[in-house]
Amino acid sequence: TRYLGLFLRSPLVASASPLTGRIETLRQLEAAGAGAVVLPSLFEEEIVAESLALHAVLQRGTSAFHDSVTPYPAVSSAENAVDAHLRLVEEAKRTLTIPVIASLNATTPGSWARYAKLLELAGADALELNLYAVQTDPHRSGAEVESAYLEIVRDVADAISVPLSVKLSPYFSSLAEMARRVVLAGADGLVLFNRFYQPDLDVETLQVIPRVELSTSASLRLPLRWVGILRGRLDASLAATSGVHTAADVAKVLLVGADVAMMASVLLRQGPEHLWQIEAELRQWMADHDYASVGDMRGSASQKAASDPAAFERANYVTALTSYQVPADMLYT
Repeated sequence: TRYLGLFLRSPLVASASPLTGRIETLRQLEAAGAGAVVLPSLFEEEIVAESLALHAVLQRGTSAFHDSVTPYPAVSSAENAVDAHLRLVEEAKRTLTIPVIASLNATTPGSWARYAKLLELAGADALELNLYAVQTDPHRSGAEVESAYLEIVRDVADAISVPLSVKLSPYFSSLAEMARRVVLAGADGLVLFNRFYQPDLDVETLQVIPRVELSTSASLRLPLRWVGILRGRLDASLAATSGVHTAADVAKVLLVGADVAMMASVLLRQGPEHLWQIEAELRQWMADHDYASVGDMRGSASQKAASDPAAFERANYVTALTSYQVPADMLYT
């Protein structure tokens, strides 16, 4: 298959997770048949923390007499997030033969172009820009949020020469229109969708605590729908992520139009070697259904190709609601 203009031996891509943050497990993923890997994100918070720490180091002692200023102290390990990511990209490229996609998580306009360029220079074959933010300001409009996101995309696209994909959330008022604007701003591909991890509350301590819940195949329905809607409407590669667990899941996203199926949760549960099983089962499914290639499958069940395009939209809403049958043992007279 092709994704972002890159040739991949397989549409199975290992998305960002702890597995893609270590060279040992990256080797295992490649050996198990991954077509490409997405490395963990370099987060805006890490960059900001590094900048603040460096500023504190440079300011230390500047109010004293010149002769009393000591040499700058060594930068602590907490300040080396960027260097650590760059080293991971460099080592992954030296070790693997499959494409290595770096990831940058940005939420506000800033100097992201610089860090995107550094990731490219470290050897990344492509960059995934992860637009992840929870908007809590009641005085900030949706238009302002979208404008800021598009500014980030333009800045990063202008700074790099490798392909750029943008990982979106599904929560825009007009997702299809926003997807189009992201592509016009310079994105070569879209990753659908970002998962927003919801916090939990400890009722004993009243502390807000993080909870990471791995996805299930049920999570696939949202990206499945929107990949199917956008296929053929945008000049961009499409990746489906969140809920890809089985060969059937992979077949579904390819049929509606995805170029690749990205997965993390199933690999965290089953291990990198599970990719072999998914690929073998996908090959068997394709043979059973007379598909000679991924290209034959791609988009054959998208909205543009479907006999009932409305099935991707509201027309199927009433059917879904009225199709559920209450079990007989739950009916009361």
